[in-house]
Amino acid sequence: MSLDHSVNDLSHVTEADRAHVWHHLSQHKQYETVDPRIFVEGKGLRLWDAKGREYIDAVSGGVWTVNVGYGRESIANAVRDQLVKLNYYAGAAGTVPGALFAEKLIEKMPGLTRVYYSNSGSEANEKVYKMVRQISHRHHGGKKSKILFRERDYHGTTIATLATSGQFQRAEQYGPFPEGFVIVPHCLEYRAQWDVADYGRRAADAIEEVILREGPDTIGALVLEPITAGGGVIVPPEGYWPRVQEICRQYDILLHIDEVVCGLGRTGTWFGYQHYGIEPDFVTMAKGVASGYAAISCTVTTERVFNLFKDDASDPLGYFRDISTFGGCTAGPTAALENMRIIEEEGLLENTRQMGERCLANLRALMDRHAVIGDVRGKGLFLGVELVADRTTREPLPEKQVQAVVAECLAQGVIIGATNRSIPGLNNTLCLSPALIVTAEEIDTITGAIDVALTRICG
Repeated sequence: MSLDHSVNDLSHVTEADRAHVWHHLSQHKQYETVDPRIFVEGKGLRLWDAKGREYIDAVSGGVWTVNVGYGRESIANAVRDQLVKLNYYAGAAGTVPGALFAEKLIEKMPGLTRVYYSNSGSEANEKVYKMVRQISHRHHGGKKSKILFRERDYHGTTIATLATSGQFQRAEQYGPFPEGFVIVPHCLEYRAQWDVADYGRRAADAIEEVILREGPDTIGALVLEPITAGGGVIVPPEGYWPRVQEICRQYDILLHIDEVVCGLGRTGTWFGYQHYGIEPDFVTMAKGVASGYAAISCTVTTERVFNLFKDDASDPLGYFRDISTFGGCTAGPTAALENMRIIEEEGLLENTRQMGERCLANLRALMDRHAVIGDVRGKGLFLGVELVADRTTREPLPEKQVQAVVAECLAQGVIIGATNRSIPGLNNTLCLSPALIVTAEEIDTITGAIDVALTRICG
């Protein structure tokens, strides 16, 4: 750590934070008796707080974001140079980094051609919802306006994206929500809803059942995470994705893949959907696009969809009448270009696959020592450990105990996550998503901390 701050040096910062900052995802009553945690510096996977304590960050900034790790001077320098040259112009015009990153991104996404910039995953997803609704009005006489979403998936924090929250606690107390959003069942085989051999296909068939119930001529799009994130780190079973693609084509339903978490290497490919050979109509991304060095999100689509918005140039309502103010910032695509270069030149996709396999193996080994582990799942460096009170009945471990495991890891200097404010009674999955640069030694430290924590909390 290059900064040398004592507790007294930053006490005024702690007090300013306590008095004036409204933290995300926090019950602030606690800060009347304990200090808010303030991070001061990061390097690689390491973080240092205002008290000088060092941590290994196994959740990439808390929410699956810092894919290439902390302290990347090349990204900071690229952004600085660009901001001096041109910091911003609204997205109604182009910029050099905007054009170059779009070109580079599309090279990684065969079949897709157009990039729409905004500044958060919620916003990127809402752009798709607006596009689907406008297509409904312009090309289907107002039909095909409904959007299907999946139980346990999450797509953002705006009112419209919360209307598609399959994590019910995240949406509680924020309604009423806009109409036209319809839920389909989750696909987690560990929490099976059907007793069948081909579970993946059966879970996908459940989507068709909803389509037939609602009427295919009312459904415009289906939005899914390629691997469910905060709803429990759910990798869809074999056979699921091919059937989903088939259903969407059969009923002329646009397929929207939300890659806000999985995108830019998290699962060992550029995008999570690329594991499954599917061809989406929309792909949205944020978080790891610039690894948190600048705000950026992208809504990417096909030329076929793009052309639906330029069929009648004489119509004053005939184009996508939307703008994202900070989608015009040049810092985002500049940081994203350098972020992508780092992933390529440092071989981070391969490292993600190798270290992901090591982490999975370590976690599965822990199952032999801890009966409280009911299931281990994930892909690449996107992993979940579902904790249960009883392996036979699969009764979830109470959320307070799960959070106690997280707290015990933190006490050891390892930051892990867990599902929370998600599904009532099922907030019982530990979440791991270290930066793509993680080493074997760091993987072993992370899983070792979980081992110790499970022993201390669960016996």
